[in-house]
Amino acid sequence: MLAAGTTLGPHKILGPLGAGGMGEAYLAHDDHIVRDVAIKVLPSTSPPTPRCAADSRAGHGPRGPST
Repeated sequence: MLAAGTTLGPHKILGPLGAGGMGEAYLAHDDHIVRDVAIKVLPSTSPPTPRCAADSRAGHGPRGPST
């Protein structure tokens, strides 16, 4: 489990969101986009899957007051 205040690249961990079969999820803040984000940390024994890439892209949609 990652402690609050831990940094992963541009992300600063704020706290845990949950854990399950695919790993652990954390609420983090990204200073580059100045927004809170969710980070999924997979176990080191899990190889990347197409779903991981799809989950990553899903969070990069348009943002703005009318979306």
